[in-house]
Amino acid sequence: MSGPAASPPGTVAALQSALAAEEAAVYGYGIVGANLTGSPQAAAKAGWVAHQTAADALEAMLQSRGAQPTAAAAGYLLPITVRSDSEAVSLAVILEDRIEAAYLGLVALNSTAIRQFGALQLRAAALRAAAWRGSTVAFPGLPASALAAPQRHES
Repeated sequence: MSGPAASPPGTVAALQSALAAEEAAVYGYGIVGANLTGSPQAAAKAGWVAHQTAADALEAMLQSRGAQPTAAAAGYLLPITVRSDSEAVSLAVILEDRIEAAYLGLVALNSTAIRQFGALQLRAAALRAAAWRGSTVAFPGLPASALAAPQRHES
């Protein structure tokens, strides 16, 4: 029987980072869903399930590399206070944007399987964010500042 797969430097760290983002999203979607009703609440539940499933997959990837997945925190400090349905929707957008950024770290890795997983998860998060936001963004996961035109330097 062979041991865990060897991983290039940075692979485990990127997987742990994506896992941490997924665990925070699972927690956050509990708050989102608790503040919504009807079809938005059903969408929040679907988001919660998607993030839990992705977290489980990331844990398996880490374990297959001989790494111990970092445990989820008992609670998380939310980026905004949620007391209304509009604030719940805003939190869902923030969670998905953070997930997108975390998965950028996976799509930059050498492993084809991890890159594909990261790309699929980034796409799924971008679609959920667009549904919550009501619009899309040009490059999901990248801050607007990363898209600014380079400055020209006159000599």
